[in-house]
Amino acid sequence: MKTIKRTFKEMMRYPSAVMGMVMIFILIIVAAYAMISIPYSKAIELWRGGEEIWYRYPKNVPPAWSNWFSKEKRSESFAINANEGAYTREVNENRDGSRLITMTYSFDYEFDDFPQDMMFYFTNTFTSKQPFATITWITPDGREIRLGDYRLDAGYVYRFSQDGNLRNKLRGLNPQEALFYDAAGNTAAPVKGTYQITISAVAWEPGDDVNAEFVLHGELYGVAGTDIYRRDLKVALLWGVPIALAFGLLAALGTSILTMLFAAMGAWYGGWVDGLIQRITEVNLVLPFLSILVMIGTFYSRSIWVILGATVVLSIFTGQIKTLRAAFIQVKESTYIEAARAYGASNWRLIVLYLIPRLVPTLIPGLVSSVPTFVFLEASLSVLGLGDPTLPTWGKLINDAFVNGALYKGQYYWILEPAVLLMFTGLAFALLGFALDRIFNPRLREA
Repeated sequence: MKTIKRTFKEMMRYPSAVMGMVMIFILIIVAAYAMISIPYSKAIELWRGGEEIWYRYPKNVPPAWSNWFSKEKRSESFAINANEGAYTREVNENRDGSRLITMTYSFDYEFDDFPQDMMFYFTNTFTSKQPFATITWITPDGREIRLGDYRLDAGYVYRFSQDGNLRNKLRGLNPQEALFYDAAGNTAAPVKGTYQITISAVAWEPGDDVNAEFVLHGELYGVAGTDIYRRDLKVALLWGVPIALAFGLLAALGTSILTMLFAAMGAWYGGWVDGLIQRITEVNLVLPFLSILVMIGTFYSRSIWVILGATVVLSIFTGQIKTLRAAFIQVKESTYIEAARAYGASNWRLIVLYLIPRLVPTLIPGLVSSVPTFVFLEASLSVLGLGDPTLPTWGKLINDAFVNGALYKGQYYWILEPAVLLMFTGLAFALLGFALDRIFNPRLREA
């Protein structure tokens, strides 16, 4: 405990260490938030779902904060239903068992452009006779535009842009634009203010019901935007944090511990054990590391656990094992090792409790600094299309952006958001690792 306190006190003397720890703490908080707010099963469902999940999201739009950097305020996507937005519902029962259901949706439109589209998603229940609904649009200046009368199926979807009768009523203009024009039909900009939509529905038989959700697809969405599949990029950005940290930390920890263990075994036992470890290391040094991982991902499995295991195995027998072996040979001759031998300590006890702990402090900086290396490795494999197809990760985002030509379409946010998070992670561990190196390496501390 005294050593830990002394080390922590030393770290406080280095601004880079403090900054690195703060950044890593932020990453841990974000990772915890992602796993709590979006459980794994839900994250996979959101990322690999379909129209039934992504219907709320517009296609290929930047995040809402893009408005901060633009003079013109672009329209933002939103939904109104019984649980969110300005929504009211009245039900009047008739003597014959039928019901008149009136739903009102209100929203403030303060944007300088028009939405992509608007739609109602109905969820209706009826026995034999389909409900009937009338939809009315009310502008900020009090004008009422009757959109039409509709017979409703159980899962009826009404899209403003696909209503041919409404388009004819609006003289061939796009409904998602013409409904926002002023009384004079000015097409320059939408009229700003509070809009209302009312649905008057008749449910004919007892027990029948009508519900509807209003969705407006604007030119912006959420904190991260959407991709070509209408997926909310926030899911991959948030879940990319725990996946990146888990992969990086497990790979760095597993590699460091096993490398140290094999180096200590070779130095202690010598003979054929040391010779075998050195020959394996020399063979592994000439093997193409990334090419082997590409082959594993192409011909065997792209599971992140398989890739993690292969990464650890291929990273054990590297040049570091020779450096550690030389250091362990020196430690092996120490007097306290001879004393432990004298009272009968076993070989494994000597290796694990006496030999390895002597060099642990010098390996901590390297362990911390290697975390971003493995994070970038996982992202690189995903960019090459060899990432785990079931997981929403930063590398998968960049790969999807590349495949769909995001840069050529001006969708820079699709690549910049995961790239910035990758750089943030790498910088956090690098700052902490450099500071720890100065603390544990006396020669650097004196420089």
